[in-house]
Amino acid sequence: MAERATVQLTGVHATSALGRGTEAQSAGVLAGTPAFGPVGRFDTGARRVDAAATLPDVDDLPDELAAAIDLACADAGLDAARRAGTALLLAVHGGVGVPELAAGLAGRTGLGGGTRVYTSACVSATSAVAAAAALIGRGDLDRAVVAAGYLVEPDQYALFDTGRALAADGAVRPFSTGRTGLLLGDGVVAVVVERTGLARLPVADLLGWGRAGDAFHPCQPDPTGRGLARAVRAALGRAGLPPEAVGYVNANATGAGGSDAAEAAALGAVFGTRTPPVSSTKALHGHALEASGLLELVVTVLVLREGKLPVNAGWLGPDPQCPVDVVLDAPRPAATRYALTLNAAFGGANTALLVGAA
Repeated sequence: MAERATVQLTGVHATSALGRGTEAQSAGVLAGTPAFGPVGRFDTGARRVDAAATLPDVDDLPDELAAAIDLACADAGLDAARRAGTALLLAVHGGVGVPELAAGLAGRTGLGGGTRVYTSACVSATSAVAAAAALIGRGDLDRAVVAAGYLVEPDQYALFDTGRALAADGAVRPFSTGRTGLLLGDGVVAVVVERTGLARLPVADLLGWGRAGDAFHPCQPDPTGRGLARAVRAALGRAGLPPEAVGYVNANATGAGGSDAAEAAALGAVFGTRTPPVSSTKALHGHALEASGLLELVVTVLVLREGKLPVNAGWLGPDPQCPVDVVLDAPRPAATRYALTLNAAFGGANTALLVGAA
């Protein structure tokens, strides 16, 4: 029997190449049509690959983040007085000026409860959500806004292209034979995380979270998936749920050979030979780096509310190294209200968030 949630998501907003707002995200992932196209934001003439999932008209990242925070707070019904006591946990790419960015965003949006910054690569946003939940769970905070942002830009694009990590055929194919890599995508997201009972209308229960490291290699995951499996077990333990209660996994799967196989091994270690239905929505909206985990959390919550599980786009055929129950052809009805969303980063960092439809 699951414990009563002590933490809830009470306001959400997301922007990606699927569109602006939660309705666009939900409709986009359930339509199952990838949002990738030629990059028009900067010159890719010297690059191997010319494809990403970008929104045509975007402001600069601080303005997009401020708008997302305001809309998430409005969705949660936070007035000026409630905002004044609300902390901001921000996940963005590290560098000079990031603490000042967080402070500026807090000032622009009326969040007066202090700021924290998370720059731990592709688990930045999910680490921030886990931290918010832990702080609320032990009574340090009543609520926090977690915000994250990445807009496809030339520097990171060049690094991934030079490292031959981008999909040469312009498609992301998680867990599939013939997969050739990831593709980047825009993501600007904000969620309000509150203690249970404070919200007028919760969006979802945040039931469990787990973080674990495997320190196997600077860039490659442990092929046994041990770190990710530990993160999943920790999330299940906090939620008081057995593995068989989980009805969907929004996988980290980027479409890269070794990492997808390692994630499949982790799922097998936790769930055995019968995994829950699995798909990776990165095949639709792209990899938003530091913001990807928060975008995928929002998408997972939205599809649970719809009662439908999104397809694993780009599928060419089964890979014997990835024996998971992949959602194919059309959205599948959700069998339970519980879902996991998983993320992993260079250096062996792994996170798992377990949510339940409110």
